[in-house]
Amino acid sequence: MKKIVILLCVFALFNCKQENKKENNTEDLISKTLLETTYKAELAIDNKLSIPFNFKVHKKDSLTVFNAEEKIEVDEIAYKQDSVFIKLPVFEGIIKAKINAKNLSGEFIMPDKDRKMPFSAEVNSERFIQTEAAKANVEGVWETTFSPDSETESYFAKGVFKQNGNKVTGTFRTNTGDYRFLEGVINGNKLELSTFDGAHAFLFTGIITEGTINGHFYSGNHWKEPFTAKRNPDYELANADTLTYLKKGFNGVSFSFPDENGKMVSLDDKQFKDQVVLVQIMGTWCPNCLDESKYFSEFYKNNKSDDFEIVALAFEYVKTQEKAFKNIKRLKDRIGITYPVLLAQVGSSSKVKANDKLPMLNHVLSYPTTIFIDKKGKVRKIHTGFNGPATGEKYTEFKQEFETFVKELIEE
Repeated sequence: MKKIVILLCVFALFNCKQENKKENNTEDLISKTLLETTYKAELAIDNKLSIPFNFKVHKKDSLTVFNAEEKIEVDEIAYKQDSVFIKLPVFEGIIKAKINAKNLSGEFIMPDKDRKMPFSAEVNSERFIQTEAAKANVEGVWETTFSPDSETESYFAKGVFKQNGNKVTGTFRTNTGDYRFLEGVINGNKLELSTFDGAHAFLFTGIITEGTINGHFYSGNHWKEPFTAKRNPDYELANADTLTYLKKGFNGVSFSFPDENGKMVSLDDKQFKDQVVLVQIMGTWCPNCLDESKYFSEFYKNNKSDDFEIVALAFEYVKTQEKAFKNIKRLKDRIGITYPVLLAQVGSSSKVKANDKLPMLNHVLSYPTTIFIDKKGKVRKIHTGFNGPATGEKYTEFKQEFETFVKELIEE
């Protein structure tokens, strides 16, 4: 009898421990979620350099990524055991990280580009560490050359910055688009700027001396190039309406590409007859195209009753049509695009290959590029690149010019 009692006691004790273990495991699982606070994240370029950005967790399945005035709302967050999986909106980038109390460690992954960057984050609201007072002021306009010593890689940009104490915001505009919302600091005479949007992770570093900046631009951990800049308040880039044009011998634009239902769509279709048509050359992976698509989508909804249509041609680097159309649907659903988005190319975002699909153009210089076609089918203007909201006054100026020109075409 004693043996039976002892066995029952042992069994009860064992069960008690198992229940406690289950409860502890449950508590561990509950604690393995993001804290509702602000994190400083870093994407490692190498052992010395990283690209910082901030995000704030509102609840376990909702956070916001910040770049200067930009706020990127993220609502695709999943948990598995001690790890979190954060999928950025629209783009394919995903963060996979292990949760360690107030820290995160893992990777930022671009699956279809086969790219990875080490990722870490800690509870902190400071994007860059401020170590000393600013000894220079970069507010204003900067004439900039990237890869200045390269005959093939060199290109021009217009840096436009605002400064408040140590803190700097702004962007670089190029002939093909802007580098979106940059945010950073000046420590002494050293400039540091960064941005992260789920597709691109950029870092700019430079030394400021007597009205010049000499530095480097890092795109993720796969690209680095030097740049030089000099203060020039009167500097302007080339006119974006003159860079892309029809080749001699061509008097219009023609194409035939499939929509998500496999239907081939061309400008000869009834829906485009006697309409003002914008042809948007873009990609779902392209941040400047996202900015433009948001604006076009809103404009299209507000002018749907007019003689006006938009059709987008998507040039996608993913390897299959299935993935490409999935990305197109994701973009359309996320920002509410109601105009057709056709699949023009799959397996590459090469501009040279894009030009093969549109041989009437002298070149496809930029994603995005917009072709304005009047009611008679004549190309009236081709606009290269897009000045997005990060460019401030230039974005406002673009919208005014765009809306005035489209209205003129509609009223003809």
